[in-house]
Amino acid sequence: MPAPSKRAGLVVSRVLRDAGIGLALLALIAFFSLTTSTFLLPNNLTNIMVQITLNVILATGMTFVILIGGIDLSVGSVMALAAVIGGTVMTDPSLPVQVAVPLAILVSCGVGALVGIFNGFVSAWWSVPSFIVTLGMLNMARGGALQFTQSNTIYNFPPGFNNFGTIDVGGIPLLFIVALVIVAIGWIVLAKTVFGRMLYAIGNNEEAVRLAGHNTLLYKTAAFGICGLAVGLAAIMYMARLSIASPIMGIGYELNAIAAVIIGGTTLNGGRGSLIGTLLGAAVIGVLSNGLILIGANDFLRQIITGAVIIVAVIMDAYRARLAERSTTS
Repeated sequence: MPAPSKRAGLVVSRVLRDAGIGLALLALIAFFSLTTSTFLLPNNLTNIMVQITLNVILATGMTFVILIGGIDLSVGSVMALAAVIGGTVMTDPSLPVQVAVPLAILVSCGVGALVGIFNGFVSAWWSVPSFIVTLGMLNMARGGALQFTQSNTIYNFPPGFNNFGTIDVGGIPLLFIVALVIVAIGWIVLAKTVFGRMLYAIGNNEEAVRLAGHNTLLYKTAAFGICGLAVGLAAIMYMARLSIASPIMGIGYELNAIAAVIIGGTTLNGGRGSLIGTLLGAAVIGVLSNGLILIGANDFLRQIITGAVIIVAVIMDAYRARLAERSTTS
């Protein structure tokens, strides 16, 4: 029977792994509820849900990539590229609205998915770190968006499409509900399918998966493709929310997505994490940002605090890993 100290360590490990991020979110909500009079107002809660929608979608795709030990720094730029191409299709005067809107959605998602597949294939086939590949794509996609539009912003979308970004269902923004559906689909893929289990296995030991006869190139490319698909969907959500498609949109979004994944407990080394944690991580970032604004923190202080939270999350991730290693070896 394990010694009391070992049992205590195991309990702490499980709490940190399974409930830590949820407890942190509840603590933030309690703190801002006590320090401000407007945090729990329905309008403010709705604003938080709208504000985190894009990050939830991008972080969902990013989770697939980080689970295999990769990273995608290009998601913000690719979102801009997908948006301006999709927005151009949507505003084409030769297309009826009934055709333009669904075609624009398909084009936007297709652009994101194709770029993601390219990133994954180059990284896996030539064994190039995904950090380098996607850093290059960050510049390529941003330049492509600027060149495609000649630095112009696209607007005048169909009214029905713009209205989609303002609809509430029972007080919950429809955009946020869409984001939750995407998280649910991603969770099913990761938790209930062979494909999802293979991604975890690659993140834990890619060489063992390869020696077992599995095509790691295919799985890694597919993971990046899913991330790109999420980027295309986020581009559509952005256009529906703000009624524009700009070639300079999405700057820094990749950092927020990565932060949500890390705060949510997915390790940067791959092989461990969940989309529930990613959703909670995005919520922590959103609540923290909103609450700091309500208490009067300026932009610089908010950046400092958010960065500190990310560093603490990385330290906690390392601590969780050590506790888990000790519990398995004891």
